Amino acid sequence: MTFVRVCGLGELEEDTPKRVELDGTPVSVVRTEGEVFAIHDICSHANVSLAEGEVDDCHIECWLHGSRFDLRSGKPDALPATRPVPVYPVKIEGDDVLVSLTQES
Repeated sequence: MTFVRVCGLGELEEDTPKRVELDGTPVSVVRTEGEVFAIHDICSHANVSLAEGEVDDCHIECWLHGSRFDLRSGKPDALPATRPVPVYPVKIEGDDVLVSLTQES
């Protein structure tokens, strides 16, 4: 599994998604509840950035229609989205946040 540095840990504000691109793939990186998560940045219901939404209780909400996705699994728990979005492995090395585009199972 290949990990790539996406940002510094100090660049992530609690509960504020940061949009990055990894090999052309849009990813939202989120620091919340003492952990860092990486989730595909495009809502599975509408083609909009999840990084523009709000984070609460380990979920990210799409600003357009209110779909919520679990940051741990990518599964939606609020309509209108019914399909999950990919989540990606994250590793912290010192102050570096590293993400792999290999999806977690």
